[in-house]
Amino acid sequence: MTSQKPKAESQSDEAEGPDGGWGWVLVGALFVSTSLVFGLMRSLGIFFVEFVHYFEESAQAISWISSTGLAAQQFFSPLGAALCNAYDARVVVMTGGCLAGLGLVLASQATCLVHLYLTMGLISGLGWGLVFTPMVATVMANFTRRRTLALGLAFSSIGLSSFAFNPLFQLLVEMYTWRGALLILGGLSLNILPCGALIRPRSRSKAPAPVDSEHTFSFSAALHRVSSYLELSLLWERPYVTYTMAITLLNVGYFVPYFHLVAHSRQVGFSEYQAAFVMSAAGTTDIFGRVVSGWFADLGHFRLIHVLSLWTTLAGVFIMLLPVSSLSGSYTGLVVISLLYGFCSGALTSVVFAAVPMVVGVERMMGGLGLLQLIESGAGLLGTPLSGLLKDITGNYIASFAVAGSFLILATFVMATLPHYFSCTDPPPPQRCSLDNKDKGLNPEMEQMNSLPSDTNHKEAEWSDR
Repeated sequence: MTSQKPKAESQSDEAEGPDGGWGWVLVGALFVSTSLVFGLMRSLGIFFVEFVHYFEESAQAISWISSTGLAAQQFFSPLGAALCNAYDARVVVMTGGCLAGLGLVLASQATCLVHLYLTMGLISGLGWGLVFTPMVATVMANFTRRRTLALGLAFSSIGLSSFAFNPLFQLLVEMYTWRGALLILGGLSLNILPCGALIRPRSRSKAPAPVDSEHTFSFSAALHRVSSYLELSLLWERPYVTYTMAITLLNVGYFVPYFHLVAHSRQVGFSEYQAAFVMSAAGTTDIFGRVVSGWFADLGHFRLIHVLSLWTTLAGVFIMLLPVSSLSGSYTGLVVISLLYGFCSGALTSVVFAAVPMVVGVERMMGGLGLLQLIESGAGLLGTPLSGLLKDITGNYIASFAVAGSFLILATFVMATLPHYFSCTDPPPPQRCSLDNKDKGLNPEMEQMNSLPSDTNHKEAEWSDR
């Protein structure tokens, strides 16, 4: 009987997690760094017209600049996760901040589009990929009960910075031309460095892992080590594959309104300002949706996967209703549905990331986030061309929005095939397989980040030593 008490206390402490304290400082760091990644990417459209006039290229050629940056950010996310597993998240994020700023500074000296593809697209995109996933994983490792709320508060910076950056960037272009504006944005991006510096470095294990000299330089050992850093073993686990498939389907339709809602509003007869206000209204409720969803999910009344299913289904339904609401020419109806869509689309984003530890376990959260972004990136790029093709075939956006919304609803059905989906309680998170346990000494930083002390006094001593 006496041996059960410490075990119960340990389980209680593990359920509580290290919520609060320095974790809220990291939430602020994620707030700033996310605004300097996605908020900046969303506002680069200000330079679109300037590039078209200066380089005298087609709109399609210019649009590949931002597309290359987004694709690079998602493509290099697994690399950022692997480097954090191998080394330290603090160093990786600060390196990413340097690359993000360097790419924009070099872009200010571009003389052709290829230079912009390589600088704003590839170099800055690589930097963004090294920043976002490690910062998100670091915040989630410091929260358990308030994890979704912490992510919701941090991700609200995307909407807020989009509103602030658009007029700011326009002012910079008018005052300093596009070259001077990009130079300033490069300096602004360097503020990611202090955000990364706020991640407390993890002390390495005192006793290094024993090394087998016969296998140190063997190809199979090196391949296994790389696989461990990338967490490639997740691709053979049914829960993770199912969850990734669901999020990939969600991504096919998620971005369609961002690209085509304004065009649809213009096509049905509303003015330019009315069409622009529809998207702004959706962006406003998107901010509230992220925070409210995080607060609601952390109440613990419902499982996180069920909350995600709810917001995904509602977002899909409202996407399908967007063209229907404007068929009668009612601008009020379109605005109302846009407000509801913006709220639900924002609400699901925080839960998508917060649910990853429930699927793969906290220990493999970093690699799981990186692989998830890599796989879902293709679907995000597929959805917009597909909706454009449907518009060209039918002559309107009704089919485009109907198909986009159906992909979100289909994602909910795929999530319903997860093991223990219909259970009222979360199953125990999976543990790293025995093969990976051999390499536990390879990433002591993440191991210490995700391990929880067994009692309160030990917890205080651990935090004071960092």
